[in-house]
Amino acid sequence: MLENQPGEPLAGMTSLADGQCAQDKLVALLQRQFGRPVGYKVGLTNPTAQQRFGVTHPVTGTIYEATLRMQDGAEVPARFGAIPVVEADLLVRVRDEGINQARTHEEVLRHLDQVIPFIELPDLVMPPQRLDGPNLVAINVGARLGVSGTPIPVQATPEFAAALGGMTVRFTDDTGKELSRAPGTVLLGHPLNVLPWLAEDLAKRGRRLQAGDIVSLGGFSPALPAEAGRTYTVRYEGLAAQPVSVSVKVR
Repeated sequence: MLENQPGEPLAGMTSLADGQCAQDKLVALLQRQFGRPVGYKVGLTNPTAQQRFGVTHPVTGTIYEATLRMQDGAEVPARFGAIPVVEADLLVRVRDEGINQARTHEEVLRHLDQVIPFIELPDLVMPPQRLDGPNLVAINVGARLGVSGTPIPVQATPEFAAALGGMTVRFTDDTGKELSRAPGTVLLGHPLNVLPWLAEDLAKRGRRLQAGDIVSLGGFSPALPAEAGRTYTVRYEGLAAQPVSVSVKVR
């Protein structure tokens, strides 16, 4: 998995706890290539995805300095991973540790300072049909690279929360083909619901969200094969007064 070669499911992965044990070891190894951890990725944030992987809740991975290094319009090699995929996503940045006690949407917004357009570039490592919940956790939920857009300052208001839930996220390629379309509510009923879930998940392992942490909220689209020669764009319609988007070219 560290050599960009597809692998097979790990033997003995019978529970998510087994997967977490393997993930902890992998994260330490991946730091050598992708830099220090800078936050978290939450995956399987909708019931359909959870059912596909045989779990009843989301799962957590770690993101790195390299996950945030590329900016809107960046180019990435087609073989950036063993099984490279692209996915419409969204990032937020934690303002302070009060996020760990926040529960309502407005409380959560008071402890965030940025919402960031984001195309995630995961590595599934093994054929998708062979992946199950424990193995997905073991491969760090596929978290590797990504491309970030221009940050949007957070407003701790009912209107901003409503915009996040009411937006439409469109994922297209350079031919104009719409690859997916999803409402903000596809992520646990509202994107801001992801943060309390993550805080509780980390607390079970004796961890806390900290100021400056970046959180990848989850996929608004299926994970699609990264095709050489394609440019992918995610547009967040209704999130802000001006158009909001982020693009990546796969070369």
